[in-house]
Amino acid sequence: VQLVESGGGLVQPGGSLRLSCAASGFTFSAYRMSWYRQAPGKERELVATISGTGTITNYGDSVKGRFTISRDNAKNTVSLQMNTLKPEDTAVYYCHVRVSSAYWGQGTQVTVSS
Repeated sequence: VQLVESGGGLVQPGGSLRLSCAASGFTFSAYRMSWYRQAPGKERELVATISGTGTITNYGDSVKGRFTISRDNAKNTVSLQMNTLKPEDTAVYYCHVRVSSAYWGQGTQVTVSS
């Protein structure tokens, strides 16, 4: 199993970013995918999840209404569209899947600052 995130960077408050995760090594459409984040000095927290078919999504309270998770099962990718970003969204964002055991990508840094 391999997960490779991309799309992080520096953005001003109120701005937008789109993260992507390319997955391989498993039957992508069969598994729920998730995005987590971890800010300095804080525990890793769940940001969003999406079912294998893409029909069911769930979001952490802090991002509801601002972030959207989606997936493309033809391309084995899962994305996170982040709008109206706030400084408190600054964190390393990780792609996650549980295929018998948990797998994580290397993470991508998102910094929201003026």
